[in-house]
Amino acid sequence: MSAQVFSAATPPRLPSMPGRVTRLLSVLAWLVAVAAAWELLVMLLHVRPSTLPRPSAILQAVASTPQPYVDGFLRTFAEAATGFLAGAVVGVAIAMAFSRNEVLKDMVFPLFIVSQTIPVIAFGALVVLWFGNTLLAKAVIAFYVTFFPVTINTLAGLKSVDPRQMQLLRSFGATGRKLFWSLQLPAALPQIFVALRLGASLSLVGAIVGEWFGDTTGLGVLLLQAMYNENSVGLWAALLACALLGTLCYAAVAWVERRVVFWGSEQ
Repeated sequence: MSAQVFSAATPPRLPSMPGRVTRLLSVLAWLVAVAAAWELLVMLLHVRPSTLPRPSAILQAVASTPQPYVDGFLRTFAEAATGFLAGAVVGVAIAMAFSRNEVLKDMVFPLFIVSQTIPVIAFGALVVLWFGNTLLAKAVIAFYVTFFPVTINTLAGLKSVDPRQMQLLRSFGATGRKLFWSLQLPAALPQIFVALRLGASLSLVGAIVGEWFGDTTGLGVLLLQAMYNENSVGLWAALLACALLGTLCYAAVAWVERRVVFWGSEQ
């Protein structure tokens, strides 16, 4: 309710274009500074390339054969994004059902907890056995590591509503559906997005783990190939590609959060 009143009274004040450009340039400047310091220290300390290659060598390796990295980046993104979106939708839906039915929660929730004790690499082996080395299998693994955090945080958000606010809306004749859309869901959105930001990173982990079971394309495949060939430069190139993909996924969720939960940045 308080979120709705705030949104009706005050329009969202998003960062201006100059402010966003300034922050982006600041981040790029820090990245360039870190890369320059990395390059300089490796040269001054005579660090072996097998231990820590220079950033220039990593970029040169990617530039010489860019296609495997582009293909792997897109494939892993497709797997992670599919599993993440499915996990987000299912997690929110399950939390809604649990918040309305305590008996269902008491029956099913312990099973979810037990399922999360299974290591993702063990679950991944089973999924690949069922579905083969397909995009669907990797998406299922990404879903597995995403839906539970979303469920937990959404349920906590739905349960965190002040009972006095619930009673006030009921006194005005609000039904269960009206209470959910007007009060419970807006109140739960900050915690939902906490889980979504976490899930954006976890889904990438799930997709990469799934690619370790014999796939031919993906960032996980590039990591394995570099490790088996003792190719330190290729390994670092794949790691940096994974970091870039994870950062972009996290930033995309944060971008959506700033526009949906705009009152959070105003408080």
